[in-house]
Amino acid sequence: MKSASPPPKPAGIRRLLLRTPVLLYRLRLGWLLGDRFVLINHRGRRTGLVHQTVVEVVGSDGAGVVVAAGFGPRADWYRNLLAHPAASMVRGRRIVAVTAVPLAPDEGARAMAEYARRHRRAARALAGFMGYRVDGSQADYEAVGQALHFLRLEALGGSR
Repeated sequence: MKSASPPPKPAGIRRLLLRTPVLLYRLRLGWLLGDRFVLINHRGRRTGLVHQTVVEVVGSDGAGVVVAAGFGPRADWYRNLLAHPAASMVRGRRIVAVTAVPLAPDEGARAMAEYARRHRRAARALAGFMGYRVDGSQADYEAVGQALHFLRLEALGGSR
C-alpha cells in the first residue's frame, strides 16, 4: 500500500456531485441507493444546526453499521459526530436513532479487509479515491483500514 494523505475536501462541481445523494434522500428516494449507503442527520459541532451527509456503509453487524471518513479525520460530518454522537440515519426507507462510536484502528483494519472481500472492485476504487494504491491483498486493505477513521453507528432503539 502506498501511503497517502486524505484527498482535499471537494469543492465546486465535484462537491455538488457528491451531494447529489442527499437530494435523493430528501425526495424520499434514498432506497434507490440500497443498503450500501446511509444518510446521516447530525448536529454541527459549533452551531448545533442539523446537517446531512450520505456515506457508504463499509460493514454491518448486530451492533450497527460501520462507515469511514474517506476525506480523513477533518471531514466535517466526522468531527460533528465526535462532538455530538447522538444522530439519526436513514437506510433504505428506515429512519433509526443512532449514536456514533469511534472504532479502534485494528477494528477499522478488519472492517476494511472484510469490505474488500465482499466488494473487491469497489474497495480498490474507494482506496484509490482516498489516495491509496493497493495491490489487492488483504494485508494492503488492512493497512488502509489502520490509516482511516471509522465510526460505528449503533441503533438506540426502534426504527420508524
